[in-house]
Amino acid sequence: MAQQPVAPEQAGAPKKNKMKVIIIAAVALITAVGLSVGGTWFFLGRNAPEVAPVQENVVNVKQQAIYEELTPAFVVNFKSQGKPRYLQVSVALMARNKADLDQLKIHMPTLRNQLVMLFSSQDFDELNTPLGVELLKQKTTVAVQELALIEVGKPVVEQVLFTNVVMQ
Repeated sequence: MAQQPVAPEQAGAPKKNKMKVIIIAAVALITAVGLSVGGTWFFLGRNAPEVAPVQENVVNVKQQAIYEELTPAFVVNFKSQGKPRYLQVSVALMARNKADLDQLKIHMPTLRNQLVMLFSSQDFDELNTPLGVELLKQKTTVAVQELALIEVGKPVVEQVLFTNVVMQ
């Protein structure tokens, strides 16, 4: 007996059924994995809040900022376009360790001298812009940290703040 030819509709039917079974199995597997992970996270997560905040507090504790105003304000003069110009800057140092800051205070005359020299070496026209003042603030921070490294052995000052800037 001769085999009858298979109709195209009948040949595609087993393939579609196989594909449906594979898709359903894959969805079931993904759902099972998701439920497993979710259940584990839910049950193990109940104990974590009691332990985790204690560890975070120990690791992420940042010391409070300490500010030291350098008084009196720095006043320097320039000659710009043939006219005398003046710059007055009030400076505050921000540190985190009081003992290190006290060690740096011993060297305050050297620090003030270095800052006066830095301020007076600037170009008045460049300082007349917000970017110029910001660059001067960054240069001042670097100068203070370098002096602290030499004299104290640590950078000590985290940031130098300009609390008042007057240019005339």
